[in-house]
Amino acid sequence: MSNLTLSLLQQPLVWMDGEANLAHFDTLLASLSGCDLIVLPEMFTTGFAMEAARESLSQHRVVAWLHQHARRLNAMVGGSAALQTEKGAVNRFLLVEPDGRVHHYDKRHLFRMGDEHHYYVAGSQREIVEWRGWRILPQVCYDLRFPVFSRNRDDYDLALYVANWPEARAHHWQALLMARAIENQAYVAGCNRVGEDGKSLRYSGDSQIISPQGIILGRGEAHQPAVLHAELSLEELRSYRERFPAWRDADAFDWR
Repeated sequence: MSNLTLSLLQQPLVWMDGEANLAHFDTLLASLSGCDLIVLPEMFTTGFAMEAARESLSQHRVVAWLHQHARRLNAMVGGSAALQTEKGAVNRFLLVEPDGRVHHYDKRHLFRMGDEHHYYVAGSQREIVEWRGWRILPQVCYDLRFPVFSRNRDDYDLALYVANWPEARAHHWQALLMARAIENQAYVAGCNRVGEDGKSLRYSGDSQIISPQGIILGRGEAHQPAVLHAELSLEELRSYRERFPAWRDADAFDWR
């Protein structure tokens, strides 16, 4: 069965400067190899800026950049970006394959405490992306607080969370990532930024890759840029779910 090599890029972001951020990630991605899936933080071209709803790099530019690296590395590469679309501005998690195929998920839960819901249009669909034998659930930051939306219906193996999650609530980030892995009997990876943004909010990172049993396979040191790597085993995941099939007793629900 297939293993998946996952890399998370826990990095600072330049406020509202898309080209500077792409140049920074160019340097990091140039040193990577042997990965199946590479994940950047939420709004990796701008930081968590409401201004980006009106002015940010185009979707064409961001997708072309992701495709360039995906093709060179023979990996899926993704992260979320503020994009202007026909339906309005969205916080869109893009995942691009080496052949150029693009998957996307628009953030469902907009962070009202930061007025995100006044600037961006909420997504309406929960998406599952299939890649190299793995079923992947992409999610964005505040989505982490809503377990019904990310409940595993025996339809995913790995949940990916990208974030600009402030240091003030770092404990919540770490605890909820752990909870999502254990309760859903799935791998969970959370890629958060570090540094300070244009509104003087600080981010400690604390990115993590967690096994279905709650074992931390990779952790980013607080406040430090880092590139995390872990090899995930589909065979071990399926074996664990067969040995301990708590998922069979899950309650029926509807997130809509």
